[in-house]
Parts: sequence; C-alpha cells; structure tokens
Amino acid sequence: MNNKTLVGSTIGTTLDRFINHKQADFPFATGELSQLLRDIALAGKIINLEINKSGLLDIAGAYGAVNVQGEEQQKLDVIANVRFIRALRNGGQVCAIVSEEDDEIVEINADSNYVVAMDPLDGSSNIDVNVSIGTIFSIYRRVTDPGEHVTKEDVLQKGDKQVAAGYILYGSSTMMVYTTGHGVNGFTLEPSLGEFVLSHADIQSPEDGQIYSVNEGAYYSFEQGVQDYIRYCKEERYSARYIGSLVSDFHRNMFKGGIYLYPRTDKSPNGKLRLVYECNALAFIAEQSGGMATDGENRIMSLDPLELHQRTQLLIGSTAMVKKAVSFL
Repeated sequence: MNNKTLVGSTIGTTLDRFINHKQADFPFATGELSQLLRDIALAGKIINLEINKSGLLDIAGAYGAVNVQGEEQQKLDVIANVRFIRALRNGGQVCAIVSEEDDEIVEINADSNYVVAMDPLDGSSNIDVNVSIGTIFSIYRRVTDPGEHVTKEDVLQKGDKQVAAGYILYGSSTMMVYTTGHGVNGFTLEPSLGEFVLSHADIQSPEDGQIYSVNEGAYYSFEQGVQDYIRYCKEERYSARYIGSLVSDFHRNMFKGGIYLYPRTDKSPNGKLRLVYECNALAFIAEQSGGMATDGENRIMSLDPLELHQRTQLLIGSTAMVKKAVSFL
C-alpha cells in the first residue's frame, strides 16, 4: 500500500456511503429504509451532544414523572424521546413509533411504510455518574396499507419480521451498530467531521467466552437453575462484568465473548426487559453476529408479542454460554 492509499484509508467509509452501497440488500429497496437509518443516525448525533452537555446544563437527574413501566423518568429520557420522534417525523419514512417512554402507539405519518420500536435512552440513570448508555431501535414494515390508521397488528410483530435493528452506544466513543439481516457492522462517530465512519465491519461474536453479566444483588430472587448457573460461572473462574446498561453490557460481550442474563425474579415474574423494543433488536444483532438469544425456553425472535410493553426473561450472548445456561434451567 503506498502513502497516498494509507492517507485515504484513515478516513474510512461513512455511514451514508455504506448505506447507499448496501441498499440493494434491503427488502423493498426504494431508498426509504436507507433514509430511515440516516434519520436515526442524525437523532443519535443530537442525543450525543445533549449527553456531552449533561454535566454542564440542568438536564441530568430525575424529570419528576413516572413512565408506563412504573420507572422514574430521567430528564434525558424525555429529551431523547422528543428528539427521536421529531427526527423520524421530519424524515417522513415512519408511520408509527413504539417507545418505552410512551404509553400508546405514537402515529406520525400515516402514508409511510415503516414502524420503529425504540428505547430512546437505555441506562439513563447512569448519566449522573458518567457511565455509558445507549439507544436501542427496531424497524418493521407495516402490515396494513399506507394511509390507514396504524393498528397493533403493525407494531406487535415477531422479531423475525424485523427489517433492521441496532443500537447507538454513547461511551468513550459514540458508536452505531446495526443489521439489516446481512451481518452486523459498527460505525464510530468521528467528532471533527460529525460523521459515523465504518470502524467494525462484519462483527463476529466469539462462540464461547468467560464473562457473565447479571445483577447478582438479586441472586436470591432468581430461580434455582439461574442460581446454579451463576455458581457454575464462579467455579469456572469466569469474570463478572455488569455495567447496568443493557447496550453497554451486550456490546462488550458481543466483542469479547460472554453472556448477559436478566432473569425472572420474585418481583418481576415475567422478566423485566421489554420484548418489542429491547430484546428483539438485540436478539437480531446477536444472531447476525453468531450469537444466541432466548427466554430460557424459546428463541426470543420467535415470541409472539401480545402487548406494547410486554416483558420477558433474557439470556443473550455467545452461543455456547447461552446453551450452557439454558441447560441449568
């Protein structure tokens, strides 16, 4: 490689260029999905700026309201939700949004073909202590005809029906990782250019690993099989790594090899994570990178969602580790 080539290679492929190049891989390749992914990336850049200012402005901490989950909303939860809805409305490719922060379906452009399910800011309670957080999104093609009112049939689709899914991780660097069913690719935000640049092409998760991520503070409220698996991890001298931000824990384990568990507890007998806009998206990415996601009995993406905010148990990560965990249940 000559010096001129080396200079060019440091810039990399921008997200826009990558999306344009890959557009033929998308179902119904008319450019709509490509534009939708760009709209999500734009909203991610805006949220990144808000997060970077959170310690300087009065936008950290609790908002003073409780969302449909019964969880206290953080100020940045509300800001992120507004920013994403605004970006998707202005983009014009989305007919409806399902958000962790809204009780009901948010209809925005009845003539459009796509539904977005999202957690605008996962792990937002970590903002006050400067810990990495993220956005999770799923994209579905609507079932009803454009122009009609959006129905629950449009949004309550199996994970197998996702046309794209991803997350944006706001950490030491900001990354957007997504899949359209043709592998997983990661883009890092280059701050001086304000562009997401391809930094992790065709991400492959290790088949096995030695990291387990679970809130062990709830150990005695887990079912016996989960307790037995955690004890097995300790006996095997696995490393315990738990950030408390789903995107961050998943991201690390996808690269290094590991398993993330959010089991049922006495307090949350159905599990706590949301199927439609958290688990399905990460399950799609996990499978596309060679990993596995299950509720302990069923593949996550084969579950039939019955409610917008339906909860489920989640075991996700390196295939060998997930299978081993399931064998204890």
